[in-house]
Amino acid sequence: MKAVVYERYGEPEVLQLVQLAKPIPKDNEVLIRVRATTVTIGDVRMRSFTVPPGEWLFARLYLGVFKPRRAILGMELCGDIEAVGSKVTRFKVGDAVFASTFGADFGGYAEYKCLPETGLLARKPSNLSYVEAAAAVGAGVVALRCLRKAQIQRGQKVLIYGASGAVGTNAVQLARNHFGAHVTGVCSTANLELVRSLGAEEVIDYTREDFTAAGAVYDVVFDAVAKFPAQRAKTALKPNGVYLNVHRDTHPDGSQAAVDELVELKGLIEARTLKPVIDRCYPLEAIVEAHHYVGTGHKKGNVAITL
Repeated sequence: MKAVVYERYGEPEVLQLVQLAKPIPKDNEVLIRVRATTVTIGDVRMRSFTVPPGEWLFARLYLGVFKPRRAILGMELCGDIEAVGSKVTRFKVGDAVFASTFGADFGGYAEYKCLPETGLLARKPSNLSYVEAAAAVGAGVVALRCLRKAQIQRGQKVLIYGASGAVGTNAVQLARNHFGAHVTGVCSTANLELVRSLGAEEVIDYTREDFTAAGAVYDVVFDAVAKFPAQRAKTALKPNGVYLNVHRDTHPDGSQAAVDELVELKGLIEARTLKPVIDRCYPLEAIVEAHHYVGTGHKKGNVAITL
């Protein structure tokens, strides 16, 4: 099978397209023929080993001290089940599924990937393409999980900082369409119309205005990119308002809870409550170019890879 591997940390050019043996599913696993995956900022950070100083030691131990422990990146995917292990009951050959590989040593940058049937995977939303479904997994679940923690009530005011990113574009749609909130999105000049089109009643251009200096206050402030100083963000909260940070509030309550969230996300997508935003789509052979683009920090929504 074709796969993209990296054997050392560095610039996108460390990614190499190679041929590897096709994996064989264990008794409790499904074999997925991958049709699409994504390049996330997490993939870029793992490839380049650019992590915050406070996380350096943990990241080295998890990712690999001297070289990557997991040669194939790719945190989410969509494809078709080609084979199932003898003990698999949830899925059958031919099912189209979308999945996170975060708890399964990653591996989305390959034509085939084995995942346990109890892993973070579900049947693909019927109204999405493979590319769209692959992009929905990580950012969609994270946005839903974070916003739910705020216990948003209909009509409350929610501000989303980083509203044009992968998590942000999902959060704007969910906050408006699912939770019934009044949404303010914060993004750059180039993305104001995109964020408005997703349902934000108000948009703020962070290159021209500091939302904490405007005097407006919100029931919820969600930093969907973890880039705005938390203490400053909290000054824009109403009394008893809730501050959310994508890094702090993204952890699931357990593996089954995460699966339930993905199934719920599928339902919301099929109800047309939200739709993933795709900025660019590259073939697997152009993975280096895709990593260069995501590394600029200017992508809108998601960058997808087709296989």
